[in-house]
Amino acid sequence: MENKTLNAPVARWLWQEKHLELQSPAKRLGLGTLRYLYVLIDDIAGGQLTMRAMSLVYTTLLSIVPLLAVSFSVLKAFGVHNKQLEPLMLQFLEPLGQQGVEITSKVIGFIDNIDIGVLGVFGVVLLFYTAISLVQKIEATFNFVWRLQESRSLGRRFTDYGSVMLIGPLLVFSAIGMSAKVLNDEIVRSATEVALVGDLVNLGTRALPYLMIMAAFSFFYVFIPNTRVKLKAGIIAGVISGFLWQSLGWAFGSFIVSSTDNSTYAIYSGFAILIIFMMWIYISWLILLIGGSIAFYIQHPEYVVPVGREGGLSNNQRERIALQIMAIIAERHYKNHPPMNANQFVNRLHIQIQAVQEVLEALEDAGLVVDNGDNPPLYLPGVPLEATPAWRVIEVVRSAGEMPSIFHKRTRTVGDVDNTIDTLLHAQQHALDGVSIKDLADIEG
Repeated sequence: MENKTLNAPVARWLWQEKHLELQSPAKRLGLGTLRYLYVLIDDIAGGQLTMRAMSLVYTTLLSIVPLLAVSFSVLKAFGVHNKQLEPLMLQFLEPLGQQGVEITSKVIGFIDNIDIGVLGVFGVVLLFYTAISLVQKIEATFNFVWRLQESRSLGRRFTDYGSVMLIGPLLVFSAIGMSAKVLNDEIVRSATEVALVGDLVNLGTRALPYLMIMAAFSFFYVFIPNTRVKLKAGIIAGVISGFLWQSLGWAFGSFIVSSTDNSTYAIYSGFAILIIFMMWIYISWLILLIGGSIAFYIQHPEYVVPVGREGGLSNNQRERIALQIMAIIAERHYKNHPPMNANQFVNRLHIQIQAVQEVLEALEDAGLVVDNGDNPPLYLPGVPLEATPAWRVIEVVRSAGEMPSIFHKRTRTVGDVDNTIDTLLHAQQHALDGVSIKDLADIEG
């Protein structure tokens, strides 16, 4: 997700070495915020987030009725009817004004017309499949934002996604019901007659929609990606994107009100509802994905770098990463701890996933590590750790990706270059004599 058209002088200024000497916490916070904004703007300008948001719009149009039908069917079992759920949809579509009311009415009507008994087994399975497909596509998009290669296994998709679609609406409606019950309680109503308490209750009531949206967004950011997202990153991203969604909702609502009064609305009157609905769904998905990027960068600040400066790994970096990975694998092996996957190495070492995957691939090709075939794969020792010299790890990553055809019988050498390189390699190898991979691990700690 790179866009090298952004202003290079801005990047040079943001990452000047003199900024390392900043002592003021406020200045460091301001500089960090500007750097985060820089990489976020680059993600948006790169086009991937906007393209995937648009793709999710069309998937949403196809899947929204099946998804809501599956979710609301659980609420029906608890005595909650679709008409009682209209306020939830109206809140989401509030920026659309009168068009939001019409869309809500049509969607609820479609759901009311779905008769599970008439659909049969095949129809019910198809209904669930369509609903799960939407959540699966959402996960794939979030995995892209998080630079993840593996998706959930088929079994985990059905259990995880199914629990969200079945239990999620019940929890949301229960929370709303409890809030209404508390506000209507005689003791609470008596307390609100006190000026200060009444003001606090009114403030809380006005803030409730913001808090619910922020909580929903935070849940998305923590649950959907196929990796362990820290609660701090999810909550911060949820608060920022939730506030952005509510603010843009107000602006979008003002735009809709003004546009319905001019000739544009009259020209597209036949398609206005669908167009407006698609526009708002697109804005909502884009905000959600931007929040996902915020959560990713908060959890992985090592990715907050100037555009185009990521580059490739140097030999020194490969060697350092490879030795650390082998040390972790040895440590967990001798302590009888469960093996780790690539994302866990990333979280342990705080380096980019691409670097970890590149080094793991080299180690696996050489047989130093093996994966257990799980999804995502867990990495185990592929050789006796106490009998394998640490130098072998360095040798493997140095030679990874070599082109064997570069040097051949007719290749010419200049001066004493070959002897110098051989002397250097022998000296390095001699310095590690007697050091095994096991010796790298912190087994006593």
